[in-house]
Amino acid sequence: MKFFVDTADVSEIKDLAATGLLDGVTTNPSLIAKSGRKILDVISEICELVDGPVSAEVAATDFETMLKEGQKLSKIASNVTVKVPLTVDGLKTCKALSDDGIMVNVTLCFSANQALLAAKAGASFVSPFVGRLDDIGEDGMFLIEDIVGIYDNYPSLGTEVLAASIRHTAHVLAAAKAGAHVATIPPNVIRQLYNHPLTDKGLEAFLADWASTGQSIL
Repeated sequence: MKFFVDTADVSEIKDLAATGLLDGVTTNPSLIAKSGRKILDVISEICELVDGPVSAEVAATDFETMLKEGQKLSKIASNVTVKVPLTVDGLKTCKALSDDGIMVNVTLCFSANQALLAAKAGASFVSPFVGRLDDIGEDGMFLIEDIVGIYDNYPSLGTEVLAASIRHTAHVLAAAKAGAHVATIPPNVIRQLYNHPLTDKGLEAFLADWASTGQSIL
């Protein structure tokens, strides 16, 4: 499973990219607003740090304006993925952009039927929102399982399932088990994946034993 980081904080992206484990980045209007910077500048800088897909979301809701915004965003760098909402106009925009060879991430997906439409429109990625379904008493991972199962029936569709609205490490594990191609994860949750108390305890013991030998590798 590929790991994308869900943030527009360039310093966070730079730090995580240095691990070599980061496959891409997703942003949205809320994250751009939080950064306090201009979207074109932020996306350009991120694309210089990350070789993989970088999602930049349109702000319009009508087809004509979404298409223009998407075309402009796509010109920032070759790895820009234009993000559009799962609406009729968003799907029309997805079809037009994907026909021109532009990667598209269809976001705000909350049903398997919606995901099927996104794939038929040529989406590179579809983003089911796991956490937001959990918030209303549903199990968001059931949606991931449904979409992966449907896509597996039709390999020619080629759309990747991007598990979004990830809230904790259990979501990451469940998404991987369900067969999601990608998980887009907040920076703090990515860092939580590294940690386990037994790792820390074991390392502490090893270091104490090594110090007792008085040796140095260098």
